Amino acid sequence: MNTTDSTHGTPLVSSNKIILTYGILLGLLTIVLQVVSYVTDTHIDRTWWSSLILFAITSATIVYGIFVYKRENGSFLSLSQALKIGIGIALIGSIVAAIFNYIFIHYIDPTFIDKTIEYTRIQMEEAGTLTQEQITASLEITRRFMQPWIMTALSIVGGIFWGFIISLIAGLAMRKARPEY
Repeated sequence: MNTTDSTHGTPLVSSNKIILTYGILLGLLTIVLQVVSYVTDTHIDRTWWSSLILFAITSATIVYGIFVYKRENGSFLSLSQALKIGIGIALIGSIVAAIFNYIFIHYIDPTFIDKTIEYTRIQMEEAGTLTQEQITASLEITRRFMQPWIMTALSIVGGIFWGFIISLIAGLAMRKARPEY
């Protein structure tokens, strides 16, 4: 299969298609993990395994998307192409997950924020290192940051950050320059 323009060596494969396909896949896999956390009642007290699984899903989806682009591009890949694809997949995945989070917080579990604040308060009290005034002040700050629009923005920025790191590593490992003729 000829995947390049023979006169210019430019890719014929659309990076946008790969970004959209794997970005939506990442978003859907993230939603599945969130639903499993909700069903197992671990969505308030985030477990280490759910964070590890989310990182593995994110890494695998981004790396595989970059791999598919390289494969469809005649086995050639530049670092900038890898970064574009990886960050794009992370952005689309983060947006899909953010939409679900909005629906989750407003319709599926409207008490999520209150339950999270209460769980945090209990953890702080059990630690015994803060006064009641310090706990109250900390929880007020926490409540301000748990507004849906702030949570959405932070999750998208975080997704882009990790997308950059993962695609940088994958791009450095997989890059292969197109030969000069």
